Amino acid sequence: MQKQKTDWHAQAAALQFDGRAFIDGQRVAAQSGATFACLSPLDGRKLTDAARCDVADVNAAVAAARAAFEDRRWAGLAPGARKRVLVKFADLILQHRDELALLETLDMGKPIKYSRSVDVPSTANCIRWYGEAVDKIYDEIAPTADTALALVTREPVGVVAAIVPWNYPMIMAAWKIAPALASGNSIVLKPSEKSPLSALRLAEIALEAGIPAGVFNVVPGYGHEAGSALALHMDVDCIGFTGSTKVGKLIVQYAGQSNLKRAWTELGGKSANIVCADCPDLDAAVAASIGSIYFNQGESCNAPSRLFVEESIKTQFLEKALAMMPAFQPGDPLDEATVMGAIVDSIQLKTVLGYIESGQSEGAKLLSGGLQQRTGSGGYFVAPTLFDGVDSTMTIAREEIFGPVLSVIGFTDLDDAIRQANATTYGLHAAIWTADLNKAVQTARALRAGTVHVNSYDEDDITVPFGGVKQSGNGRDKSLHAFDKYTELKTTWIRIG
Repeated sequence: MQKQKTDWHAQAAALQFDGRAFIDGQRVAAQSGATFACLSPLDGRKLTDAARCDVADVNAAVAAARAAFEDRRWAGLAPGARKRVLVKFADLILQHRDELALLETLDMGKPIKYSRSVDVPSTANCIRWYGEAVDKIYDEIAPTADTALALVTREPVGVVAAIVPWNYPMIMAAWKIAPALASGNSIVLKPSEKSPLSALRLAEIALEAGIPAGVFNVVPGYGHEAGSALALHMDVDCIGFTGSTKVGKLIVQYAGQSNLKRAWTELGGKSANIVCADCPDLDAAVAASIGSIYFNQGESCNAPSRLFVEESIKTQFLEKALAMMPAFQPGDPLDEATVMGAIVDSIQLKTVLGYIESGQSEGAKLLSGGLQQRTGSGGYFVAPTLFDGVDSTMTIAREEIFGPVLSVIGFTDLDDAIRQANATTYGLHAAIWTADLNKAVQTARALRAGTVHVNSYDEDDITVPFGGVKQSGNGRDKSLHAFDKYTELKTTWIRIG
């Protein structure tokens, strides 16, 4: 029996929005009464007004988190008890799958197809994985002399602030809150002002799952108000930030100016994807290259926006790539057939179109796209765009665009391609496509990036770390290594005899 197609427009019309902050287990307005409008990139309409939190609200949220941490209502639970709550939290996220997917699509613009099949289950999986992991991590006994017993134990850092971006609102939040909560910390989460609604709903679901009031707080607001207040707060012990390199530098400065809180940053990228003539499967390389740059409208920090193709296969590669472009034309994000949705807002739309204009003015050859689409919808859509004849000195090859724009750079010498790939301030992801194992390993070692793919792109799961080098940030989200960010090592030295 064929599954009945969901009428997402009808569900969206019936959806209730609440933009108030979530502090100490309650929905509350900003103390100033100020709000900002949450506009949908699908059509420009206002979804709701969100609380415009500032210093006073951040102080209240941090105080609630500190009180919850100090009385150990969460941190004092056995790891197995925290696990059970987090697993229930993950289960409830899946029970609210349609609602959360709609919030993500309406607020951020990604297709409902992916909000429901990728973002919601990935969020639940992350929270479940860290819940399951926390009671399986053992502490240490140091190899001291018989006259002492030295214990090395992990303890939660205390109050964790998390500031997350608008491109994957739930997933980015989960990467931070899951290991932090599993470790026993209390949290203040600031979602992007461009997409705060799913984070606020997650906090309510967390309370329903059994996470005590005060442990998980959410303060929507602007970065220069709520975000800077968190980074400068003297009672925040650790801050995790995902966003632009420009703002990441401010976060680190604020941490130093205040209480030297731990500051972990996952920042921008300009990832290089190198396809050699001996690529074992050219069709797979084309599909991965095109699919990865246009997924999520190109609004991904690890998007392979610089494509290096060996000259002897470049014409063939581009023919195959151009044949795929019609499949990525933007459509109605509430249509399950749509694979590319809306740019998050009018500001980002203007930024992307500006980069496209820059590419043309600097001499790159526009092969496809380049124009705004669906202008009658009132939303913000851009056609998938492909430039050939790009030089590494061009603006579109140097700066992070955060949109569906691909720059193709030909090469004849692999060493030169590697040099150009590394000639960037970023170092998040990279890839090499070759059938030569020696070439693959040597190139992977030479590329300065947090993740290097071989004969693939954007394949990973929760078990491997995610992060970059250089100005792509420090620290790692995902995997067991994320616990290093949200725990302190304590040595207890016991004299014997």
